[in-house]
Amino acid sequence: MSSQTIPTSRAAEEPAQLTLPGARRTASPSRLLYGVAGIVLALLLWEALAYLKNDAVLLPTVQETAKTFWEYMGTRYPAVVGKTLWQHALVSVARIAVGWGVGVLIGIAVGGLMASVPLLRHLVDPLIEITRPLPPLAFIPLFIVWFGIGETSKFLLILVGVVPIMIIATVSALDAVPKELEQAARSLGATPFWTLVTVRLRSALPAIITGMRLAMGGAWTSIVAVELIAATAGLGYLINNAGVNLQTPLVLSGIVTISIVGIGFDSLLRLFHRSIDPTRR
Repeated sequence: MSSQTIPTSRAAEEPAQLTLPGARRTASPSRLLYGVAGIVLALLLWEALAYLKNDAVLLPTVQETAKTFWEYMGTRYPAVVGKTLWQHALVSVARIAVGWGVGVLIGIAVGGLMASVPLLRHLVDPLIEITRPLPPLAFIPLFIVWFGIGETSKFLLILVGVVPIMIIATVSALDAVPKELEQAARSLGATPFWTLVTVRLRSALPAIITGMRLAMGGAWTSIVAVELIAATAGLGYLINNAGVNLQTPLVLSGIVTISIVGIGFDSLLRLFHRSIDPTRR
């Protein structure tokens, strides 16, 4: 009886490539090109509308805005007693860094306690639900009456916008951690607190970082708004004063600066997210 050779397909010889769920895909060149093309099209549309309006106060051209942006990097505004554009940006960044950083720590701490102590969760959760829909900007007049126009009112306003977001993000992230991880740690002798810090929070960290990114946007909204009303420096102060004086190119320069700094902060958080989440590497 003659033996027959069964041909083996090439697909069977080569192992299939497995892709983990949620694995980060390498950005394709086409995606980058599409992003650049979108920005270029937006600038061209801006330029076309500016030429059609032909009014530098209503809508300056891209070139006028870029020229103003570069000029005020080295020119004080207001003149003599003011600061340069990048100095105003540093003032706002310092306020954001302190307020957002403290708000993140408070939010994670309170959220961790709420996820671990049911009684505390039942007590605090209604307060969070009541205050969460309130816009932080509604507290500006109250904080000015209580604390004046100094740094305290600005700091507290950022906290009002950041803390509720971080509490909700932390509690939701901790609730999503599989119970088996906590049970395994407890079976090896870990205390509830040690399990929370080393197992549950570590597993929930990627989702918590997403909350941090959302809170960063809220912090910028709060600080720019309060600088519009009660400040002597900062990007919001610069934008407000330039608008009052009909210096639209400078207003747009301040808005562009906020966008650039905001993208920088968000990029750092994305890198942090990628470094601690193996599914996104």
